[in-house]
Amino acid sequence: MNDQTRLDLERAEPLGKTGVARTTATPAEHELIVRDQRFDREHMVPRWWHSNDPVATAWYNSVSASLPRGEAFFIDTLKPFRDDLPPKLRAEVKAFSKQEINHTREHVAFNRLIADHGYNVESIAEGIQAMLDLTEGRPKEFNLAITIALEHFAAIISRHLLSDPRYLDGADPVAADVWRWHATEEIEHKGLVYDVWLHVTRDWSSWKRYKTRALIAALITKKYFGNRIRDAIGLLEQDGFSRRKAKRELYKFLWWKPGMMRRMFFEWAAILTPGFHPWKQDDRALIAKYESPYADAVMPAE
Repeated sequence: MNDQTRLDLERAEPLGKTGVARTTATPAEHELIVRDQRFDREHMVPRWWHSNDPVATAWYNSVSASLPRGEAFFIDTLKPFRDDLPPKLRAEVKAFSKQEINHTREHVAFNRLIADHGYNVESIAEGIQAMLDLTEGRPKEFNLAITIALEHFAAIISRHLLSDPRYLDGADPVAADVWRWHATEEIEHKGLVYDVWLHVTRDWSSWKRYKTRALIAALITKKYFGNRIRDAIGLLEQDGFSRRKAKRELYKFLWWKPGMMRRMFFEWAAILTPGFHPWKQDDRALIAKYESPYADAVMPAE
């Protein structure tokens, strides 16, 4: 057996009920790197840190405020499955968790800077927690499907941030650095939760797997995106915008110019199709643009 065949078998799943081996689309040689980056805590980002634009700033602040509790949920969602995973996948979960812990730390610090400008962002975090509380008592596979949907959404946003400079052009350089670093690792680990899902649900029928994944993706992404819009509008109201004007300007930003939501819609919709896997869109070239200098941070197989 040659090395490539061994790698293919290692990443292949056991036969499902249909007798067909289900395999991951994650590149066999792909590894997760933990980049323990800390941005400048002494640097005070401006109130409207993105291009002196309150609308762009409000959108990214809304997303940032939602991240710490969401990322803690992702880590907790994987915990029940870790001990039953193959060694390579278990090592990747360990790397994923470290990446997410670092993201949480940096966004907690970033959110403090937002709050220092007088914005109430704690209510956003509380709203995320209230949404996550609804998952209590649900089957653990259900929460895994929620994490797949949100990680897919994050990966698509990250792809746009790294591939199209217009989205961060004019942003405060320290703030932009935080978002590019975070985006790099979101792309890097975009297939990890899905690969855990493939292993955990290997005995499910194809229909049950697809139905659960697609339905939850549609529901949770709609709710999360709707809440981000609601909270960004709330931040704009704190800047003195009327609710009508805040909604109009935010929708212009998201759907017209630069229009990230319009541009990413069909990429997001891929999760609703049979045969979906995050790595069917190979973004390794974007990761290479921001390759970590910390070679010793590559997680070894356990």
